[in-house]
Amino acid sequence: MLVLALIATTTHAQPVHTALVRTAEQAGLVDITTLSPDIQRDMRYAGSNNFTGRPVPGYDAPKCLLLKPAAAALAKVEASLRAQGFGVKLFDCYRPEQSVQAFVDWANDPLEVSRKTLQYPGIDKPQLLGGYIAETSGHSRGATVDLGLVDCRSGTCVDVDMGTDFDYFGPEAHTDAAQITTTQYNNRQRLLVAMEAQGFKNYPLEWWHYTLHPEPDPLTAYDVPVR
Repeated sequence: MLVLALIATTTHAQPVHTALVRTAEQAGLVDITTLSPDIQRDMRYAGSNNFTGRPVPGYDAPKCLLLKPAAAALAKVEASLRAQGFGVKLFDCYRPEQSVQAFVDWANDPLEVSRKTLQYPGIDKPQLLGGYIAETSGHSRGATVDLGLVDCRSGTCVDVDMGTDFDYFGPEAHTDAAQITTTQYNNRQRLLVAMEAQGFKNYPLEWWHYTLHPEPDPLTAYDVPVR
């Protein structure tokens, strides 16, 4: 079953704790543009183009923040793809715990279904809780990223066809989905190969979802806003 990227990517023997910090700097989170200035960004939760249909609390700026090791590895991915004439487009990086709770609150609101036809056409909203939307997220640990592929060979980077939109709830979003075309499969594989070369592992039910392994700090989550 497809699980939205807000579900933790790894099961830990020890509980994850929330760090008592107030800023991204105190958490050790860095803006990816300090390492890769030209990386493409479409930070969905800072605006209304996401499955909730509105800006998500906790995202005060359209930035990609990550722990330093994850940011460095992602910058290497971007550099390797640019050498081939491609690049990445970022949709989400570090996610505050308050934003995860906002997703749960949205899922419990039966009246807000503005994006159903776009992102969960085959699923009734109550079914999203538990199977798709959970109360914890690997993104809050600062080493998980959601991203797509862009083609920069013409001098301008344009989106390539990945088969579904980001955060599409359905089997078509599985990385190896049978329902996609050869071109869409090859685009997903190009991204997969580039990410794996720098230590990222894909969550196979979501083509866009990757976590750096080993995680820099797998037992610590954060709730500082993205600013």
